[in-house]
Amino acid sequence: MQTAIDGLVPGIVGECGGEMSCATCHVFVDEDWAGRFAPVSEDEAAMLEATAVEPTEFSRLSCQLPCTLETDGVVVHIPDEQ
Repeated sequence: MQTAIDGLVPGIVGECGGEMSCATCHVFVDEDWAGRFAPVSEDEAAMLEATAVEPTEFSRLSCQLPCTLETDGVVVHIPDEQ
């Protein structure tokens, strides 16, 4: 989330600053990358239910996706609205 905000990626708002309390950093992780992240926590799943766009099995809050060597180059798709 912070990398997207710093890079001025349109569509990532991150109103809560990464505190997992707003769901304005909702993304769809590309299927090829989805398994490289830890599973969705209960708290994240609850926040995903409050997104502006219907979540899918590939929905994540980008604030919960750590940037690591394993995830370098991750492909995510941004919903039409946040």
